[in-house]
Amino acid sequence: MAWMSDDVKMDTNTRGGFLSGIARSISGGSFFVTTYTAGGRSDSKVVFAARFPGHVMPVALGPGQSVLCRKEAFLVAQSSVTFEIAFQQRFGAGLLGGDGFILQKLTGPGTVWLDLSGEVCTEELAPGQKLLVHAGHVGIFDPSVQFSIQRVGGFKNMFFGGEGLFLASLIGPGKVYLQSMPIMNLAEALAPYLPRSENAASETTAGGLVGGIVGSLLRGK
Repeated sequence: MAWMSDDVKMDTNTRGGFLSGIARSISGGSFFVTTYTAGGRSDSKVVFAARFPGHVMPVALGPGQSVLCRKEAFLVAQSSVTFEIAFQQRFGAGLLGGDGFILQKLTGPGTVWLDLSGEVCTEELAPGQKLLVHAGHVGIFDPSVQFSIQRVGGFKNMFFGGEGLFLASLIGPGKVYLQSMPIMNLAEALAPYLPRSENAASETTAGGLVGGIVGSLLRGK
């Protein structure tokens, strides 16, 4: 939440009980959720902001309609939208796909707002049509899309191509939303330009890296 009218009421809860909170935590979400309820004024508002430069996408879901998304993508939803754990059918897709073994499944009715980094590209896949994607660029896709992992072909491509050993394989039918700037890609690109102390650890986590970027910007370096 970025800002809101003074008559809006906040209520932080587990929304559905302890087990629902555990399920959200396992899928990468928060154990607690905050419900915002408008007061009696007609101009009441709540504004939510993305955590990273990109696009906030409203997705209107009909009754029983679902969408799968990365754990980082969820921003806010109407209270009628339900959250579930979406297990990958293939273990390799979760182990090597970069999304983790578990994704979030959001089911309507209601509107959900999803946060994708950079520009958003949409691909409508026909039945059997396959799209190979660097896993970090996969943002949202329909449950009808088959998500799996495919090894990069060719010895030189695998070890010298710079794209890693595996790509995500998305097979239609269904719609896929791709993000152009995964935050990890940006962090890796900026890493060589960040100031380092002599006692800095040889390996930096993504969270520490992003924190260093923000700190450097605030210090004017």
